[in-house]
Amino acid sequence: MKLLVAGGAGYLGSVLIPKLLDRGYKVDVVDLFWFGNHLPRQVGILNKDIFHLSVEDLETYDQVIFLAGLSNDPMAEFSPSKNFIFNAAAPAYLAYTAKNAKVKRYIYASSCSVYGYTENELFDESRPVTSNYPYGISKLQGEQAAMQLSDGNFSVIALRKGTVSGYSPRMRFDLIINTMFKNAVREHLITVNNPSIWRPILSIEDAATAYIRAVEANYKLSGIFNIASGNFTVGEVADSVKAAVEDGLGLRVSLNIKHIQDFRNYKVSMQKASNVLSFHPTGDIKSIVATLVGNMDKFQDWDNPEYSNIQQFKKLESGIDIHSMVCATVR
Repeated sequence: MKLLVAGGAGYLGSVLIPKLLDRGYKVDVVDLFWFGNHLPRQVGILNKDIFHLSVEDLETYDQVIFLAGLSNDPMAEFSPSKNFIFNAAAPAYLAYTAKNAKVKRYIYASSCSVYGYTENELFDESRPVTSNYPYGISKLQGEQAAMQLSDGNFSVIALRKGTVSGYSPRMRFDLIINTMFKNAVREHLITVNNPSIWRPILSIEDAATAYIRAVEANYKLSGIFNIASGNFTVGEVADSVKAAVEDGLGLRVSLNIKHIQDFRNYKVSMQKASNVLSFHPTGDIKSIVATLVGNMDKFQDWDNPEYSNIQQFKKLESGIDIHSMVCATVR
């Protein structure tokens, strides 16, 4: 089977693609390599803007995976206009082109951010989405555009992922557990802006497994699936990171607890993914921190702007034409 991964050189793609290769798939990537190229040499490269991909470019692929766009709220709020182009228009265009090229399946990297604010209950995929923030709105728009194209000959799977964390060759320290880990190691201090809000957390290894399950699902299957390793309050995440760092590195870590209002609060049910995709997560906060501790020798330059999407985006944004950025990696 031949796969095209848009944004495949990013944080998630750098973990997922080696696993796909190990399973015997042929993988090509379309990407701008903002954060370098940490992919195996056997990966094919398409040096094209997503909006310049044609039906002819996609005709040889069995499946297309969209990991591109602008990830997380800070990037979306820094440039709402680009956020809606990269997270809504780009996946819609690629799905449309893939269907016309007779690609069998399109897999979209959606987000649990679409839920916005929920009242202390698990939300499954049938529940209303209420995000009022640019990132959540744009991810929902991209998801809806792709899903409406699904039919008996074109499978569309959208994975609404929790916040991904853990070690990747294309490292990031702007994700909840990774950020707390960095601050615990460097400053011996973890700051929590609001300990009571809920977040679905997803280990990067579980995230890669979810995409593999989607790739290998029956082609008659389409749908939206919540994907997470578990639901945790931010306060609980901080407690667990603190304990794991203290146990793993012998450091003494303090907590700075604030109570800043945040209207992004959600926890989700993964039952549908378990029943339909056979997705059974094995990660937790302790295992995520363990992967970070075990790979510390690979990211000693803690302040490298390439470890923060928003820092790198600000660095590159002023000198890059908007339409040359659309296959930039974020995941």
